[in-house]
Amino acid sequence: MATSITTTYAGEFAGKYVAAALLSAPTIEKGGVTVLPNVRYKQLLQKVADTNLVRNATCSFTDASTITLTERFITTKDLQVNLELCKSDYFQTWQAAELGFSNFKELPKSFADFMIARDGERVAANIETAFWQGATATQGSFDGISTIVALDPALPAAQEVAGTTVTALNVVTELGKIVDAVPAALYGNPNLRIYVSTNIAKAYVRALGGFSTVSGLTGNVAPSAGVGGMGTTWYNQGALSFDGIEIFWAPGLANNTAICTTVDNLFFGTSVLSDLNEVKVIDMADIDGSQNVRMIMRFVGGAQYGAVENVVTYGIVNAVN
Repeated sequence: MATSITTTYAGEFAGKYVAAALLSAPTIEKGGVTVLPNVRYKQLLQKVADTNLVRNATCSFTDASTITLTERFITTKDLQVNLELCKSDYFQTWQAAELGFSNFKELPKSFADFMIARDGERVAANIETAFWQGATATQGSFDGISTIVALDPALPAAQEVAGTTVTALNVVTELGKIVDAVPAALYGNPNLRIYVSTNIAKAYVRALGGFSTVSGLTGNVAPSAGVGGMGTTWYNQGALSFDGIEIFWAPGLANNTAICTTVDNLFFGTSVLSDLNEVKVIDMADIDGSQNVRMIMRFVGGAQYGAVENVVTYGIVNAVN
């Protein structure tokens, strides 16, 4: 059975498809950052600082305070997906999805929808990695938070925590170093998060299970029962915290790295509400007689933080401090 794709998505529909791909990156989807839509190239992030705000009372008006405005910019980069594949290789999978024999949360209404959903997941994974450790010089990426903070001379030296290989045996100690480095003015902020890499999250879950207290499970040594006496069965993808600070698993972070800051200090810039998005699925059958399908996506992305004074890094070497 031949199938022909006649639909091209652009404008309003393209925005919805690209938004779904970009915003399904785990850090963004779970509310770990502030999303700035409609950023074409640059957007100003203005930081306000004041000194001598509270003074002794007098009968006269005396302007003794100093307000300093500093600027940071979030710069986005144009990105694209150009992909060609043979539709006959994927048509059977699409038919299975239509009949309900798949794990798609929503059944694709057309073969074009199927292909967009398939590759949207890959776009989301790319955006997640780029947001945390990307570099503009890399194809299909932009400067991520780790890259930017590693070159920021204003990062306080006391807030740059040296990292090591994190395991279930040392994860509590290493997370403690991060909390110890959090400035007093930031500690207790309800939006404060410790963003951790996948291996750190795994190590912490295992440590809380209690089995990290022994060296293996041989002999007659009984392991600790862990949380609720449930051992390693205690965790069910729920919330994690350390010393009262929420742990946020950020799969885009490199192994053995972490960043502690507030949600409202991290920004992801994109164009998901603008007409700069483009998603096209082009059936080449009527053009060159082939069974090939071309997929085109165009969008923008960028990362930035507001105040580096509100950032604690772990395992990220600052090259300019």
